[in-house]
Amino acid sequence: MDVTVNQSEAGAVIKLVGRFDFNAHREFRDSVDRALGQKGDVNVDLGEVSYLDSSALGMLLMLRDKVKTDGHVVKLVNARGSVRQVLDIANFGKLFAIS
Repeated sequence: MDVTVNQSEAGAVIKLVGRFDFNAHREFRDSVDRALGQKGDVNVDLGEVSYLDSSALGMLLMLRDKVKTDGHVVKLVNARGSVRQVLDIANFGKLFAIS
């Protein structure tokens, strides 16, 4: 998986590309550290994620908990197809803003 972190007006944007699974935990954790070094909310761009598993859901929850302590929120953006289905089945719409 490829991960980039960019700063936007509202906060950090973590863009993920490829399979988001347990093998991506190190890259994702590093991106979380970079994103938390910036101020504001964190958007996770899932537009180019081809696969998402339960360990990825756990990593998103970890990010949510870390960001929440700073009074900010995590938004999951560009979720579609099977990735959106996994998020819906896991009821992540109750925990995150998803678009």
